[in-house]
Amino acid sequence: MPADLTTLKQDLTRRMESAIETLRREFAGLRTGRASPGLLEPVRVEAYGSEMPLAQVGTIGVPEPRMITVQVWDRSLVGAVERAIRDAGLGLNPSSDGQLVRVPIPILTEERRTELAKAAGRYAEGSRVAVRGVRRDGMDQIKAFEKKHDISEDDAADWSSEVQKLTDHFIKRIDELLAEKEKDIRQI
Repeated sequence: MPADLTTLKQDLTRRMESAIETLRREFAGLRTGRASPGLLEPVRVEAYGSEMPLAQVGTIGVPEPRMITVQVWDRSLVGAVERAIRDAGLGLNPSSDGQLVRVPIPILTEERRTELAKAAGRYAEGSRVAVRGVRRDGMDQIKAFEKKHDISEDDAADWSSEVQKLTDHFIKRIDELLAEKEKDIRQI
């Protein structure tokens, strides 16, 4: 007997909710002109043969309102940390002093606000892609149930419709979060 629609829907909802939470964390990092450790949270560093979150290679601190520091634990990774921050698309220009990487937060010019809004848009699109991936998994499960004759064609169509409604709901939430963040970024 297949998992019922409620169980499938709960699993898909949980996974889509996770995409929204990730987006919220990424948006929290897009501080508008003020230093925040969360700003560097999405940065991934090439270290030890794989990509790692910045927080796993150093300690992130905020010694003053317009400066973030990263105390890198392994001296050989200082260059990789600088490169990762510079290439993260956040418009930041780090500089190192021994094992300490200083990241000054630029004053928000109109150009910087536009960069931040674009970054927010990229994060939102990443979340939309994640939600659509969850939808695809759900649809694949429904097709598999139908193929094994665990559910009828009509049930498969109903379940597919439910999964699509759920997807539309989460995409709408992502769009609302993006609009809210863009408004926050554009505020002077």
